[in-house]
Amino acid sequence: MAFFNSSNPALTEKALQKSWIGTGETMTFRGTLNKFGFLLFMLMGTAFYTWNAYYGGQHPQGYMLTGAIGGLVVALIITFKQSWAPYLAPAYALLEGLLLGALSAMLEHAYNGLVMQAVVLTFGTVIAMYLLYTFQIIQATEKFKTVIVSATLGIAFFYLIAMVLGFFNIQLPFLHEGSVWGILFSLFVVCIAALNLILDFDRVAEGQAMGAPKHMEWYCAFGLLVTIVWLYVEILRLLSKFASRR
Repeated sequence: MAFFNSSNPALTEKALQKSWIGTGETMTFRGTLNKFGFLLFMLMGTAFYTWNAYYGGQHPQGYMLTGAIGGLVVALIITFKQSWAPYLAPAYALLEGLLLGALSAMLEHAYNGLVMQAVVLTFGTVIAMYLLYTFQIIQATEKFKTVIVSATLGIAFFYLIAMVLGFFNIQLPFLHEGSVWGILFSLFVVCIAALNLILDFDRVAEGQAMGAPKHMEWYCAFGLLVTIVWLYVEILRLLSKFASRR
């Protein structure tokens, strides 16, 4: 069965099947999108808070560490305890808001206008991917899934290597600098992140078709948020590379 064979660790076939126990209401696509909207609202709330804190003179490092570490821990718990998603997904959104608000404020301070461009591009990309999926212009075929999953895992492995090398003060220039290769790399990562949305939308639709329990709306909304946060961060990285070349 191909259901939930996704590169997003929060949206996997095994994860959904483990939670399909009992009877009651089943998840819907609309219900998932509604809950995603609620999570996004919460994320934006804490993002605005840390944004204002930064411009109020507070150092953002504490917020960034709290958001990054706390968000990772909560995400891992949700991944293994899907039934806890209704309670922990909002916590994940709040923590990610701390991280993204501080990161966005720092980059906005360095490159005026960059954050608004990133927000517009992120939402535009999400809407475009949703329409491409809805009108079946891009279909989540098995071959498509294999390519996107493989590329996503490759990117994750590459970032892991870069992080380990960073502990030894070894930096990969094109990863952070605005060279031609650096921009091309970021463009590739943004494309892969965007195409992951096609897989995520398809998994939610399959969950509805197969009668996943109602609490999986929260779980799938959390999975969508994970992908969109990744997409936003990669767009920020790409735009900052372009801005550094001016």
